[in-house]
Amino acid sequence: MRTLLRLIGLVTGLILAMPALAQDKVLSVAVVTRAKPPSQPVSRLDDVVTEEGAAGARLGIADNQTTGRFTGQRFVLVEKRLDRDEDPVLAIRALADDGIGLVIAATDGATLGALARVAATRNILLLNAGAPDDSLRNEACSRDTLHTLPSRAMIADGLAQYFAFKRWKRWFLVTGRQPGDRELAEAYRLAARKFGMEIVAEKDWTFQPGNGRTDTGHVQLQTEIPTFTQGPDYDVLVVADEAGEFGDYLEGRTARPRPVAGTHGLVATGWSPVTEQWGATQLQNRFEKQANRRMTSIDYAAWAAARAIGEAAFRTKSTDPGTIEAYMRSQDFLLSGFKGQGQGFREWDGQMRQPILIVNQRLLVSASPQAGFLHRGSELDSLGTDKDESRCKF
Repeated sequence: MRTLLRLIGLVTGLILAMPALAQDKVLSVAVVTRAKPPSQPVSRLDDVVTEEGAAGARLGIADNQTTGRFTGQRFVLVEKRLDRDEDPVLAIRALADDGIGLVIAATDGATLGALARVAATRNILLLNAGAPDDSLRNEACSRDTLHTLPSRAMIADGLAQYFAFKRWKRWFLVTGRQPGDRELAEAYRLAARKFGMEIVAEKDWTFQPGNGRTDTGHVQLQTEIPTFTQGPDYDVLVVADEAGEFGDYLEGRTARPRPVAGTHGLVATGWSPVTEQWGATQLQNRFEKQANRRMTSIDYAAWAAARAIGEAAFRTKSTDPGTIEAYMRSQDFLLSGFKGQGQGFREWDGQMRQPILIVNQRLLVSASPQAGFLHRGSELDSLGTDKDESRCKF
């Protein structure tokens, strides 16, 4: 009899719940990525990264769904992967025609700029999870764009603060051949001046990438790199090699026994697979179970973008993109991002405030802002372009 009563109660509960489920408010979010040209790995241990950005957005939407079951909200992710020569303007127009007002863009800066020009005319909010370009937060900023990926200025400042803590004041700067490498090198120069450092030597990397994997490549590098790194004495070799063409070759081969840092060696980044602190392990495990690989900084930025949308939707009890955007831009918004501090958006350029992680190949070494770097508002604003320095004019 008791079993029968329990069964009747369960069926009654499901029937009563059905109208509520039918009334769930649905919010569609898009993620746009672009195919990248194939690159030669430096090491056979390098992971093959597929669907970068899209995988992070999927996890963020899945996390939103968990809470949405209790708030009567349902989230749908629409994925658009652009071919290398595909026009992004047509893609975002199609998304706008489908009524999507929130788009996560895990793309390069040029693609993001094209998307932003259309977003400004179609009432779409972009969340940049792939382009670190400082210009997109300054003279080329858009009122319709928020940034969850750290800027190059934030990365450089986070590294410089750690160098200040270590008193590594004399830098040898090595810059790669790609445009992004040159922009990162400029961010390093600005950070050096900002925090009282000195760049005592600068050189451009001119060797062909990949020769370290040939039968005699290591012998060639063992001869060339000591010659390349000769010059005035320095405390740390700072590398600007975003594409990973040569940075791995430097450590252990320099003319002087000095640490290597930047994009290689001791790395400054928005996220790393080695991060375990602040509950990050559970995020790492969930991502690896879903994507069958490790979480990159772009994946994390896309996850943070999706979660920011979800957090604003929960707090406002709304699925209206305008209401969600307004809350994300408010002082009340904070995202728990597994990096030890709540993360909100700066009102002057739309950049998400967040710590910068300093990591090596296996462990978290430190996190910036470092102790003692104070700010009149948030200490996180000691990283990157501050309000008084910003060239963004909405």
